[in-house]
Amino acid sequence: MPHAASLQGSSTRILVYLLFAIQLISMGAMEMSGPFWPVHLRGLTASEALFNFASIAVYVGPMLGIMLTSVFWGRIGDRHGHKLMMIRALVGLSLTQLGLALSNDIWAIVVLRFLQGAFAGYIAPAQAYGVSIETPARRARLFALLQISTNVGSLLGAVVGGLILDHATFFWINIVASALCAVCTVVAAVTLPNVPPAISISTAGSPTTTHRPRDLWQSTPLLSLLAVMAILLLARMLPQTSFSLYVGSVFAVSHSVVGLCYGLLAMGFILSATRWARYFEHRTLQQTLHRITYVVIGCSGVTAMAGATRDPVVFAGAYFIWGVLLGATTPVLMALISKTVDSSRQGHVLGIAQSTAQFASIAGICAGGLLSQAYGLQPTYLFVCLAYGLALVPIVALRNRNRPAD
Repeated sequence: MPHAASLQGSSTRILVYLLFAIQLISMGAMEMSGPFWPVHLRGLTASEALFNFASIAVYVGPMLGIMLTSVFWGRIGDRHGHKLMMIRALVGLSLTQLGLALSNDIWAIVVLRFLQGAFAGYIAPAQAYGVSIETPARRARLFALLQISTNVGSLLGAVVGGLILDHATFFWINIVASALCAVCTVVAAVTLPNVPPAISISTAGSPTTTHRPRDLWQSTPLLSLLAVMAILLLARMLPQTSFSLYVGSVFAVSHSVVGLCYGLLAMGFILSATRWARYFEHRTLQQTLHRITYVVIGCSGVTAMAGATRDPVVFAGAYFIWGVLLGATTPVLMALISKTVDSSRQGHVLGIAQSTAQFASIAGICAGGLLSQAYGLQPTYLFVCLAYGLALVPIVALRNRNRPAD
């Protein structure tokens, strides 16, 4: 890769860790308000129907905005540089957080949350920029580090947001978040080097910037990889809406234990993701898919254990192991998706991946809520197991498609 080759050794490592820090702080700033939106919205309306709608919309809105615009922003990044798209996203985060701080109208908040996803969408350009400076062999580790930064930021952001809300109003959570995103914007603009857009090289050896969209889907395993990632994310999100109710009703434990169990999933991911990335780093697509098959089977077994046990310690342990196994899924699959195209289309393909991830997350949240209403809380993790079984279908199909001929 030409750009990565120009940034050797320690300088590349410094830039990757700088990306890690910027993403941790900016994503942490966004999550400062995450757990507390229902508390804030409850004080803005007396209508139960409006409150229920807004409580869902403030979470789904940003995801929907990202889903609808990631491919568009990714293509612009391919043409004009991904650093510019990172700065655009950080500015969008800062301005929308400022707008949320100043708004006390529930409909304005819902619209601003959608616009936050549509005009911000920081993760995909950060990934594309990271790909442009990192060597292909270390790409899985790059995606693991960036996803770890998001998870750590989410955990720390929720804690900091709670501390602010204990001593001040919700207004100050959004003001602080806006300021942190503004600082990240300045740091990214000043410290990150400009990486010019990559030029695609045709088979004849001459530069070209034209691509046939059909080739992206027909000549690469992109569609199958996206399907695998989407189903795995959907499975992960199925228990999201009913988690606290399930743990509280089945185990009769305190809210702090519920939070601990939830946090153990993220902790398992944080501790394992880079190790999994190193494990998969030099393996072929066929070898990677073969091993991910066992990871998915492991996820199915662990979630079956979580659903069958009535011991909170066993449940917490299963959630931690589940998080460890999840460290081998999305970052590794994102690296495989990134490798399906050359440097000139990283923004486009990572935008597609980000849109797919958001769609799968929304589908998982909605499906989980509907299933819990229709069948109750008890079979929650049975549905997760079934989703993991479904994920094995595109994995096996892709393995067979890429199996070397005898």
